[in-house]
Amino acid sequence: MKSQKYKNTAAFVFKLWQREVSEEKISEKEDELLSQWKNQSERDLDEIHMKESKERVLSAVELYFIKPVKTTPIYPLKKYAYTVAAAVILLLSVGGILTYTTFFKPDTYTAENGNRKVHLADGSVITLLKGAELTVDQSFPASTRIVDLKGDAIFSVAKSKIHPFIVRADGFSTKVLGTVFKISQSGKDKSVQLYEGKVAVSSAGTEVSYLKPNQKWTNFGIAHTAAVLSLTPENKSGKQKSELVSLSFNDVSFREVAEVMQVNYNIKIVYPKETAEKKITADFTGGTADENMEALAFILGLEVHKEDHSYILKK
Repeated sequence: MKSQKYKNTAAFVFKLWQREVSEEKISEKEDELLSQWKNQSERDLDEIHMKESKERVLSAVELYFIKPVKTTPIYPLKKYAYTVAAAVILLLSVGGILTYTTFFKPDTYTAENGNRKVHLADGSVITLLKGAELTVDQSFPASTRIVDLKGDAIFSVAKSKIHPFIVRADGFSTKVLGTVFKISQSGKDKSVQLYEGKVAVSSAGTEVSYLKPNQKWTNFGIAHTAAVLSLTPENKSGKQKSELVSLSFNDVSFREVAEVMQVNYNIKIVYPKETAEKKITADFTGGTADENMEALAFILGLEVHKEDHSYILKK
């Protein structure tokens, strides 16, 4: 079906070319189709694709029309040139669109009404959760397997030691060689939960985080923040219990830092109001709540006093 479609298109283009040469009038329907092609090509093709299409068409035309001519009248040459120019314009309009659609336009998969499974050419399987959208380039799989994700999805990536698989999400990316993981995106809150294998998660303003199975990367909905949590199921409720493995902030307000630490360490922090918007850069890898609060107090130039589960920061 696809080859027949191209044959029909080529026949139509050749027909229009003959009309141009014979100076016959083009019908309203043919003129309407040409206008649609022109508008489509201007909307969909960028400069790179247009340049590549032109080079291909001109190369093809050159093979057929540019031949050594020793004795040819000037007038026929001029008319012949107009004919070739007309053919090039028509081929660029139609061929450019077909080239882009066939070789460049990425495939987009959307889970509109419910979950949707997508099977990629390398054997990877992605389960898009409702509302998610996956974009895959025509070149996939290449030396590096790259896809773009909007929303939430579970990835079961085909293993390859030499071809990394990268998921580009909203403001962060996940790089793997073969594993099973889930990416979640809800507003500013981003997370990657690993079930099997290993992944590396990177986001703007933070160091790369490496996850092991049953670990989760999250930014807690705060820019330039990265945390790795260890997840273990609770026997009675079946819910997952989370424990901080690492936590880092890069130029984040102390108010936001305090909120994260209070929730994750189940503590209360009392501090002077004037320190709320002071920017903090800190890396808490390991360490207890006591140790990390001492480090924060040092960064702020304050003293810390502990009373039960409360930490009071004073000048």
